[in-house]
Amino acid sequence: MRKLAILTGAFSAGIFLAQYLLPTNWLLPMGAAAFVLALGRLFLPREVGRRVLLAGVGLALAFGYDWLYLRQIQAPMEALAETERSVTMTLCDYATPSSYGAKGTVKLEDLPGKVVYYGDESLLDLRPGQTVEDLVSFQSAAHVRDEDITTFTSKGVFLLAYRRGVPMYGEGTGDSPRWWPARLGQALRTRIGELFGGDTAGFLTAILTGDKAGLSDEAARDLSEAGLYHILAVSGMHCGFLLALVTLLSGRHRRRLTAAIALPLLAFYALLTGCGPSVVRACVMLAFLLAAPLFRRDSDGPTALTAALALILLQNPFAAASISLQLSFAAVAGLLWLTLKLNRLLLGKKKRGKVFRVVSVSFSATMGALVFTVPLSVCYFGILVLVSPISNLLCLWAASAVFLLGLPTVLVSFLLPGLGRLLGLPLRALVWYILRAAHLLARLPYHAVYFSNPYLKYWLAFAYLLFLTAWLCRKAPGRKYVLAAVLSAVTLAATVRAGALRYTSGDLDAVMLDVGQGASMVLSSGDAFALVDCGSSNSWYDAGDIAAEQLDTMGSGKLDYLILTHYDSDHVNGVAALLDRVEVGEVLLPDAEDDSGLRDALVSAVEAAGAEARYIREETVLSFGESTLTVFPPTGGTGDNEKGSTVLVSCGDQDLLITGDMDSAAEARLLETYDLPDIEVLAAGHHGSKTSTSEALLEALTPETVCISVGSNSYGHPAEETLRRLVKAGCAVCRTDKQGSIHLILNRGT
Repeated sequence: MRKLAILTGAFSAGIFLAQYLLPTNWLLPMGAAAFVLALGRLFLPREVGRRVLLAGVGLALAFGYDWLYLRQIQAPMEALAETERSVTMTLCDYATPSSYGAKGTVKLEDLPGKVVYYGDESLLDLRPGQTVEDLVSFQSAAHVRDEDITTFTSKGVFLLAYRRGVPMYGEGTGDSPRWWPARLGQALRTRIGELFGGDTAGFLTAILTGDKAGLSDEAARDLSEAGLYHILAVSGMHCGFLLALVTLLSGRHRRRLTAAIALPLLAFYALLTGCGPSVVRACVMLAFLLAAPLFRRDSDGPTALTAALALILLQNPFAAASISLQLSFAAVAGLLWLTLKLNRLLLGKKKRGKVFRVVSVSFSATMGALVFTVPLSVCYFGILVLVSPISNLLCLWAASAVFLLGLPTVLVSFLLPGLGRLLGLPLRALVWYILRAAHLLARLPYHAVYFSNPYLKYWLAFAYLLFLTAWLCRKAPGRKYVLAAVLSAVTLAATVRAGALRYTSGDLDAVMLDVGQGASMVLSSGDAFALVDCGSSNSWYDAGDIAAEQLDTMGSGKLDYLILTHYDSDHVNGVAALLDRVEVGEVLLPDAEDDSGLRDALVSAVEAAGAEARYIREETVLSFGESTLTVFPPTGGTGDNEKGSTVLVSCGDQDLLITGDMDSAAEARLLETYDLPDIEVLAAGHHGSKTSTSEALLEALTPETVCISVGSNSYGHPAEETLRRLVKAGCAVCRTDKQGSIHLILNRGT
């Protein structure tokens, strides 16, 4: 079966090359070159030539198929971008709430790809298979405000459709058996919500159906920080349990019957859970496991893995950019390559006790899954969870039990609700145990390290090099791996310390965090820490988590002060996440009403976290390490932006001013009301808006450096007028959208 592995592996590699590296106009020439490579087999030994032929054919097919897919699938859909038209759409799944109504994945008549349709709340009442007729405005799903994204295209979605008319709904094929898996999945989610509540229902829904929407932000954050979020991905564990159940019912030696029952059941379950990459991969691999004996072949893990990957990419080459696909296949590749070897190494030749064997298997499986996924996690999420081996040892057995008990409990409850509630009692206990363990592990000091520390990427490369060297030195004694582990741990501690020193080396350190279109700045002076604002309007940024990770990198798990300039969501919506992870001494708030109603929610969150809230009604001077913080109250005005506080940070004769979202009128009142010094650094108002950072402010304060916190937005921030004013004033300009987080060091007398 390894011949199939070579062919499908080469095809998959070719798709990744086409998606990530090769321009479209190179695909056909590269396909021809790969075919010529395949012909080179004629000049090679027979076995080597056969492998070259398979690899060359696989690459040629990949390049040609990717070119054809772009031409026949994506291009016709992209041609509709920036147009409006009346269309008929078929709903492919149940709709979910969105910011302005509801959204759902749909198929258009006469077009092959999928579309995400943004409609009103009435969309939530529809079933999969029903039709929607509406006038819609189409936008590309691959490009949003000049940024290339893969969130949609990796799922086969190439257009976004926004409601512009009055939708009309039809029955369509809503009663067709085609939609039974989706309807059963919805029934399971509804029943779980009726039987359980809160995070118990959210966790059980996620582990049974793959839908994580019901899990609270706090629980999801704890599972992620503890290295346990992967247990919510429907994958090989779940499918393996289903196969074990079928085997138990059909008999261990009745392979044909087992395969006949298991294969359609696995396909149905994959459809029920949304056909995510991890569950499709698991189903294909188990299909190979079931089919191999029937054809008198041995099951081969690498062959099944590469075949599963090729089938997914055949359905949608853009799936190569799916983070979940990359993590899922990298984890299984590590399990196949490392787990058994590591377990044999740990067990050695001595007879070991049962507890040691269990720990060895768990540790080996965890490290096998991590060996290839760690670089991906670092690249995409910037985190390395150090407690993963412990959390998996403590919780994987419980997660398995939740699935094994949860599915029959929910199914039984449809017929016998009382019995379902009774059987649900141990489920509640198991879920509580997992979430509690995750919460405690996520609160351990250095449970994870974050790559806001710029030195960690070099340490990671060094650690991999250490273990690679140990692996290559096959004749060296077995303690070489122990030595590599010790050296990795020692150098990690030194790297963490170096990262903390880098951000706290000055009399005053300020880090304007890259939170997209939002604002958040960490201040450090001596042993004191403060944060000014904490929010973002970009959904892919969580300002609270970013700030907490930066503080952790700086060696602090607490804030002396959290200062909020005003109550706009892009300045405060990360506060809840921050309070959940960081101890905050005092929260300083402007004494002003807000139009959005966020003030009351913020105060409640602050009180729940045990922090002290103080309203700024007059000029307030705070001692801050080797510096001082001066907070000015709002100077008047009618809008939220005009009713914000201003923060002046002074270290000797070095000053930094943060004006929030003040417009030019509020800036003028600030200059008239308070005697401000010449400043060295200015945080540009309102993300570089043309109505802020006025010429009058620049002339009065003469800043040398202006930092702009800005991200993807539809407002035109930073405005060209503002940038021209800054250049005219002779200011050095730094932008988070161009440079990432900006680190400023101010020292007394310099």
